[in-house]
Amino acid sequence: MSVIGAYMVPHPPMIIPQVGRGSQAQIDETIQSYERVAGEIAALAPETILITTPHSVMYADYFHISPGKRARGSFARFRAPMVKFEEAYDQELAGRICDAAAKIGFPAGEVGERDANLDHGAMVPLWFIRKRYSGGKIVRIGLSGLPLPDHYRLGMIIRDAVEELGRKTVFIASGDLSHKLQESGPYGFVLEGPEYDRRIMDVCGRGSFGELFEFDEAFCEKASECGHRSFVIMAGALDGVKVRAEAFSHQDVTGVGYGICAFYPEGKDPGRHFLEQYLNQQEIRLAKQKDRSDAYVRLARLSLETYIREGRMISMPEDLPVNMRQERAGAFVSIHKHGKLRGCIGTIEAVTDCVAQEIIRNAVSAATRDPRFEPITEDELKWLEINVDVLGRPERISSIAELDVKRYGVIVSIGRRRGLLLPDLEGIDTPEQQVSIALRKGGIREDETYRIERFEVIRHR
Repeated sequence: MSVIGAYMVPHPPMIIPQVGRGSQAQIDETIQSYERVAGEIAALAPETILITTPHSVMYADYFHISPGKRARGSFARFRAPMVKFEEAYDQELAGRICDAAAKIGFPAGEVGERDANLDHGAMVPLWFIRKRYSGGKIVRIGLSGLPLPDHYRLGMIIRDAVEELGRKTVFIASGDLSHKLQESGPYGFVLEGPEYDRRIMDVCGRGSFGELFEFDEAFCEKASECGHRSFVIMAGALDGVKVRAEAFSHQDVTGVGYGICAFYPEGKDPGRHFLEQYLNQQEIRLAKQKDRSDAYVRLARLSLETYIREGRMISMPEDLPVNMRQERAGAFVSIHKHGKLRGCIGTIEAVTDCVAQEIIRNAVSAATRDPRFEPITEDELKWLEINVDVLGRPERISSIAELDVKRYGVIVSIGRRRGLLLPDLEGIDTPEQQVSIALRKGGIREDETYRIERFEVIRHR
């Protein structure tokens, strides 16, 4: 027995009458779709209801699976303490998922719980389901900051655990769509908002899960969606399965997107191993990209690959261009994996004899000493995209009006405290954003009197 049904659902607390107090009438189409979902789940009579939710415990590099025998929750923080839940966890299935993850070194498990109470991302769907169906234990799983392929891979681990136990399981992928659909909404409007909703409803309405990987991280962030990773885990749980998909409804009247889709498994389909297909495509693309790299990027890659594989720093190659061996400048090496930053370290000004040595040192540091990430491992090397930014000389400016986020990077400083942000970064659209982030990186308050410098870079991709 594998997953017998899957549903993509939103979680607006206002949909609960005691919370909405009448305002829920404006999303009646969503309510009717939710009632249909609950009725279908009652008819399926699952032994386990597995819920992925953006509002459970979330870590940058780890998937949290809620531990214990039971969990409670209420809508008290939404002024409705009378709406309460007490749910039994399927400890056997949760344990099997944890064991399977540990066996392959996948970052998922039950450690690190910060709040044992059920979150509204789980309680909203449960409110509808429990009106129709009181059976079945639950498994609650949070999302992570890891790339989309890791979310899909978690779904595959879940699928295998469900099949091994023969557990009759329904998958609930809880998540709202864009939060920026209307100027009058609580989060405002951006063009990416309605574009995200249009695309995700099209993709999920067709059950074309491979296209979920095509949603760029920066695009999703600008759209301010919260459910995409939840939907990707669900897709992984249906890997290799023929699926009949149906879009029930989509509403955006509150400025937040609420989409409901259903997915009905219909047997095995070897043409739907979407992670395998995606990785094959990426491997071909990255190999071509590697062949086109210039001397700067090739040197950074050689340096970090040699260090990770052999544990040694390389000597400066003799066949480098003359300017790399003679010119001095600061340089940043940034590393991405599946669209997510994996490491970035650099120097504002030269600390070695030439740019080449700067790149050699900073490539190793970016791969192994960036405090935000675990060191890169050898099995990751073929998935890495590497950029090298060679910095021009900083010049002092009198105001942020002299900045251009596409052309200039920024340095803010007070004494020994200093924060830097490179130019032309995804998601950074205004000088105000650029300076604000640089201040945070330097530990400088916005109300302090700080020095601002700008610089240009030559970027090697």
